[in-house]
Amino acid sequence: MIPNEITIKSEQIFEGKMINLRVDTVSLPGEKEATREIVEHPGAVAVVPITEDNKIIMVKQFRKPVERILLEIPAGKIDKGEAPLVCAKRELKEETGYESKDIKFLFSFYTSAGFSNEVIHLYLAKDLVSGEACPDEDEYIELEYMKINELVKMIYDGKIKDSKTIMAILAVKDLLE
Repeated sequence: MIPNEITIKSEQIFEGKMINLRVDTVSLPGEKEATREIVEHPGAVAVVPITEDNKIIMVKQFRKPVERILLEIPAGKIDKGEAPLVCAKRELKEETGYESKDIKFLFSFYTSAGFSNEVIHLYLAKDLVSGEACPDEDEYIELEYMKINELVKMIYDGKIKDSKTIMAILAVKDLLE
């Protein structure tokens, strides 16, 4: 049986706009102790927007942590007190300009449970109505409209590296083929 780790002590190391970092001391079997560095994240949403002609609207943007431009599905952080569905609609509009008349929750997942509590709520958006994008003032985004088979090939060719995007594309591919 796998035992729970009981927190003995928790110390806040850093408090930021997007994440916090804490170090927990935990109790293990056999009177052992260990430390766990934990990135606290408020959660996020990701949206797979599908056009009438079955293309997925992707966003390209520079990602500083990996020092490169990535091709991703629209996504963003949940604001304090904001419901995931409200966030999904907001992020879709902000990043792409589109609104959806048919947005459905697919599933939630942890991005990296070994060191973070971040959870992403994944949505599928159809019946889109175009409008004007309004990204955050520090976001520079380009849109790409791509067929699912192109995206799946890009995943296996190593051209799409973003985990939420990989998971989302592979999850919806059967719906579009």
